[in-house]
Amino acid sequence: MVDDDRVRCSYVRSDFQPPSDGVRPVSYVPGPDGAGGAVRPADRVMTASVPGSPVARPAEMSTAAAVREAPPDEEGAWYVWRCSGTGNVDSLYRAPVWIADDEVPGVDAGPSPAELARQARDRLRLPAPSISTNPTGDQLVNVPTWLWLADGFAPVSATAAVPGVSVTAVATPTAVIWNMGDGNTVTCQGPGTPFVAGTDPVAVSPDCGHTYRSSSAGQPGQGFSVTATVRWTVTWSGAGDGGTFPDLNSTITTTFRVAEVQVLNDGG
Repeated sequence: MVDDDRVRCSYVRSDFQPPSDGVRPVSYVPGPDGAGGAVRPADRVMTASVPGSPVARPAEMSTAAAVREAPPDEEGAWYVWRCSGTGNVDSLYRAPVWIADDEVPGVDAGPSPAELARQARDRLRLPAPSISTNPTGDQLVNVPTWLWLADGFAPVSATAAVPGVSVTAVATPTAVIWNMGDGNTVTCQGPGTPFVAGTDPVAVSPDCGHTYRSSSAGQPGQGFSVTATVRWTVTWSGAGDGGTFPDLNSTITTTFRVAEVQVLNDGG
């Protein structure tokens, strides 16, 4: 097996059959600066300019490999070189090979489930939920503010795999820590409850809210800088194994303007 931290390759049993016109050597032809490229029959290999050299020369970068016919009296199968990952897979091309059943090499242990789990965790893309409040717009001193995340508060997953092994990592949101900008922090064990029209406007949120006791006048931009940090637990499972990773966090930032309530006195 080949492992360059980006590509994982190994021989796998296949239903490949050699061309009917006999042996066909193959070579790898690189692209500019060694990137990309293509696999071609050797009798069609092109030439390419070498950077820094005025002379064109053959561009083969690997030894031509001939595909032989399977022995008629031998039990076995064709094996192909299969790669997965984000690296330059073409440059690792190998011709199919015939391997007798009694000559099949031992299975390479390859990456462990835990190694694949780390790859899956690194592929997780945590969403950025949108912040909603009631009152909408400016908040009011001594009037309860309802806080909730309108979307994105749901598990996300990512998978890493090599032939025969697959591991999935799942990030699940468990809490939201609100820094309200006035020196107070609120921890909510969920996304919060949306305010429903017709609810008493001075009622307190049942699970996620805050009441400002001073206005944001005099603050930079006349508002409190507010952050909502979502805490995610991360678990993984696959290949008969499983485990957990340290929590992840994602943060959303906004600004709340908080105004004093104006009370009119009609002198009555």
